[in-house]
Amino acid sequence: MRSETTIRSFALTDVGRKRAANQDAYLKDDALGLYVVADGMGGHAAGEVASSEAVETLFGMVKRGLASIGDQLVGEVTEERVRSASRLLEGAVQGATYMVFAMSELDRTKSGMGTTLSAMLTLGKYAVTAQVGDSRIYQIRDGEAVQLTEDHTLIAWELSQGMITPEQAKKSPHRNIITRAVGNRDYVQVDTGLVELRAGDRYLLCSDGLHGYLRAAEIPFICDMDVPGDDVVANLVNLANDRGGKDNITAVLVEVG
Repeated sequence: MRSETTIRSFALTDVGRKRAANQDAYLKDDALGLYVVADGMGGHAAGEVASSEAVETLFGMVKRGLASIGDQLVGEVTEERVRSASRLLEGAVQGATYMVFAMSELDRTKSGMGTTLSAMLTLGKYAVTAQVGDSRIYQIRDGEAVQLTEDHTLIAWELSQGMITPEQAKKSPHRNIITRAVGNRDYVQVDTGLVELRAGDRYLLCSDGLHGYLRAAEIPFICDMDVPGDDVVANLVNLANDRGGKDNITAVLVEVG
């Protein structure tokens, strides 16, 4: 399945202009077809530990899982193969959750640490996504950007329930309250999804330190296929810094050929 499309990726992370350390972590592995962005939280360097350990654990579990079920993912994509891939990615996120939680239990200075996690695993002409927290995955296709993931934040829930308006959301003191995270408990509910890949697509995985400064209408222009991928991620990081850079900034761009 992996020979049917050509995937290239580009990535950049930056501490931003206000933070002393970078608590974001990312992974891009074109051979494996796995892409991840994680945004850690917690004092005493706990956020850095949470995000890096979550990414490392997820990577290891997906790599081992693909090796053991690889034959099930060869050929045309079927409902069963999609379920297998979704279970693999969801299980890897759960494994990362348990790992980070266990580490926080062993080191009380890191109690309560956690991380967001947005992941995409490509499977030939399709990709499976997994989401926890408020990092995001966007699809850029035919001049439009679509957010594929749902933010697990209090403000997103309030909006979905009609409790506040979009205008009120912009000024809400609840903007940074996350309702789901990897590691602050030993289990987390993971959202999974399936997307069909097309030649010319680009996918942007990013932490809120980037998308908090981005307007949706800007994304297709910044991520246009005519702009080299390395320039795209550099332009995104520069834009976030120019607009304040209050948080760590991470962008992973996945290009489908």
